[in-house]
Amino acid sequence: MITTVTMNAAIDKTYITPAFSIDKLHRVQEMYAFAGGKGINVARVIHALKEPVTASGIIAGYNGRFIEAALDQEGIPHQFVAVQGESRLCLAITDTTAGTVTELLEAGPTLTEEDVAQMKHTIAQLASSSTHVVMSGSLPQGCPTSFYRDCMDIIREQGAIPVLDTSGDALISGIEGRPLLIKPNEHEVLKLTGRDQADDELILEAIDAVMKQGVQNVVVSLGEHGALAGMNNRIYRVTIPKVEVVNTVGSGDSMIAGVVVGDKRGLLPEEQLMLGAACGTANALTPAAGMVSLSQVQELMKSITVQQIN
Repeated sequence: MITTVTMNAAIDKTYITPAFSIDKLHRVQEMYAFAGGKGINVARVIHALKEPVTASGIIAGYNGRFIEAALDQEGIPHQFVAVQGESRLCLAITDTTAGTVTELLEAGPTLTEEDVAQMKHTIAQLASSSTHVVMSGSLPQGCPTSFYRDCMDIIREQGAIPVLDTSGDALISGIEGRPLLIKPNEHEVLKLTGRDQADDELILEAIDAVMKQGVQNVVVSLGEHGALAGMNNRIYRVTIPKVEVVNTVGSGDSMIAGVVVGDKRGLLPEEQLMLGAACGTANALTPAAGMVSLSQVQELMKSITVQQIN
C-alpha cells in the first residue's frame, strides 16, 4: 500500500468560464467539485494506476465530511484526523478562451498541539503497512514548519519510504529528513540553492546540489517543456508531447504519483520518469485534478522520451 498525506485537505471546485474577466458577472456553465489537496490528487492517480492506496491528512467541519464522502464515491480508502474548524475551499477558474487558470485558496483550519500529535500517530500507523508515504502540500496554521522532517523519522521507523512535495520553509526543513523524492518546480529548486534565475544549466546545478544533501531523487517540472530530473546521481531530461491543455492544476501531483508507483514496482529510473510524465500529461487533458485514466496514461507513454544527459 501507498499512503498519501494531505495536511490541508480541501474541496477543489473548478469553474469552466470562457472569456473570464475581473469585475464582471459570469454565469458558470460547467462546474466540478471534488475532494482535493495535493496528497488527495496523488492518491486519486495511484488508485487509477490500480495500486492500493490510503488517503490521510487533516479534515474539519462540513467540508471535511464532503471530502470523506467524495472519496467514498471514488472508492479511495481514507483515514483522516478530524479537527475543529472548517476544511478549506479552493477555487480554480479556467478560462478556455485565454488558456488561463485563476486560483483562490482558503486558509483552512488551525491545528492544536494535540491535533499535530494525533496526525503523527496516524502516520505511524499507516506507515507500518505501507511501502511509501507521500506527504504533499502546504502545512495548515498551527502546524510547525518541522512537521514533515519529523514525520520522515517516524515513517522510516515503521519501515516505509518518505516522499515529499511541498515548498517554502516546509521544503527547506523537509530536505533535512532526506526524503526519497522531492518535486519542486524550477523556481523552488533554485531557491534551495540561493539563486533566482531559471535556465537549464542553473537548474541542473541546483538538482546536483540537492542530491548531495541526501535527497536521492529530484524531479523538477517544467510545464509543457517536460522535466529535468536527478535520480540515483544521474541526470535526465524528460520530453512530453504537445497536447490541448484543459487544466494544469494537479499535473505535478499526478507526476509524483506515477514516479512513486514506478518505484514501488521496481521500475528503472527512466521508466519511473516516463510513467510520471504520462500521468502529469494525462491530468492536463482533464477538467479536474488527478482524474486520469489508465488507458490514456499507457497511450501517452508511447510519446514520452527520457534521455540521460549526465
